[in-house]
Amino acid sequence: MAPRCWRWWYWAAWPRTRPPPIGCTASVRQQFSTQEQTPQICVVGSGPAGFYTAQHLLKHHTRAHVDIFEKQLVPFGLVRFGVAPDHPEVKNVINTFTQTARSDRCAFHGNVVVGRDVTVPELREAYHAVVLSYGAEDHQALEIPGEELAGVFSARAFVGWYNGLPENKELSPDLSCHTAVILGQGNVALDVARILLTPPEHLEKTDITEAALRVLRQSRVKTVWIVGRRGPLQVAFTIKELREMIQLPGTRPILDPADFLGLQDRIKEVPRPRKRLTELLLRTATEKPGMEEAARQASASRTWGLRFFRSPQQVLPSPNGRQVAGIRLAVTRLEGAGETSRAVPTGDTEDLPCGLVLSSVGYKSRPIDPSVPFDPKLGVIPNMEGRVVNVPGLYCSGWVKRGPTGVIATTMTDSFLTGQVLLQDLKAGLLPSGPRPGYAAVEALLSSRGVRPVSFSDWEKLDAEEVSRGQGTGKPREKLLDPQEMLQLLGR
Repeated sequence: MAPRCWRWWYWAAWPRTRPPPIGCTASVRQQFSTQEQTPQICVVGSGPAGFYTAQHLLKHHTRAHVDIFEKQLVPFGLVRFGVAPDHPEVKNVINTFTQTARSDRCAFHGNVVVGRDVTVPELREAYHAVVLSYGAEDHQALEIPGEELAGVFSARAFVGWYNGLPENKELSPDLSCHTAVILGQGNVALDVARILLTPPEHLEKTDITEAALRVLRQSRVKTVWIVGRRGPLQVAFTIKELREMIQLPGTRPILDPADFLGLQDRIKEVPRPRKRLTELLLRTATEKPGMEEAARQASASRTWGLRFFRSPQQVLPSPNGRQVAGIRLAVTRLEGAGETSRAVPTGDTEDLPCGLVLSSVGYKSRPIDPSVPFDPKLGVIPNMEGRVVNVPGLYCSGWVKRGPTGVIATTMTDSFLTGQVLLQDLKAGLLPSGPRPGYAAVEALLSSRGVRPVSFSDWEKLDAEEVSRGQGTGKPREKLLDPQEMLQLLGR
């Protein structure tokens, strides 16, 4: 046994270009080649797409090492900064992501902006494969006159504000108006409407920021209109979010029965989820509520409504020309049928007075690096099943792969598929052979550029601080909003 042991250490230290010493057994050869074939994989983005991709790679390849890079100081992306504070059950996926991050074959590196602090070509040089999972951090502009007026915000920024996204902490929306208009009819639009109308005391035990809660306590918003270009059969929100709005304490819905004429017959052929959603809308719009519900609605001090077949044309200014005072909507009609139908203007318009406009017409991804192909029209990285077109060894998952659609479960499936494709390519010998330095090379680059990454154990210190700050007021946590304060807490 001694000679074999001696030869093993001799061989391990031997330059890799030379053949192994004579007398080494096949099993030792296998052991060495196995060690040499540890795939070094890098994932850019620590939201659901990034973590689910990493999870799949670690589970299905017993030697893979995954480094996750994140531009924020903290992990979890839209689970932390996008999921509504009154939906804590959705945030439970953080427990799974934490298990992944604690794996000895996974490392989190926050406070690193890929494309600025380190380039994608530099990552590709250091790793066998790179997966871009950085999501959709921008919003679709309305591109109408008056969009720049005070009181007009993207729903994305508003969500970031109440969820503690550092870049949105100074948003300070003015909620002194009576009426707010939300443009778009997806789940984000309903989240924003619900937060605007929920009695503040119902939010006090959530992880909403204290700064947002202070503003919401002073809010005078009594009516929220949720406006869509198309009709009830094309809404993008799901039944769970609609049900929450209908049952929201202290509010009553306003739906125009005329918008639902003839819908009963047309929903017979639609898929079951769409059918159940439309039936709930129909009942709410056309059926007389029972005594208990009627009494609840009669005592409601706030209202919300869905406005269909309306497209934003212009944000109307106040007399001083600086503040939003209303929105001009083009009346539309549908061309085509079902979910592929298009809204076209009829020529009629309608002015809706309001003091707050929130645009929720979609998120979009940004290009990350000049070396990475990007489709600005679709807002995605061109790819085939997650393989970035014409760039071997580069992959993508999540919203930057397919566009900003679906829920967390959709992203999970999508990310697992990208992970699967990557491992297939690895097995087929389509990725670089031989060792790659992985994080050691990137660490040297970051150090030379004065970038100090934040580790997962650093995040756990910040997490403990947030939980501690929330305990005094009975909240699950009080989020840290200032990156400088976070770094100070870490002794930086």
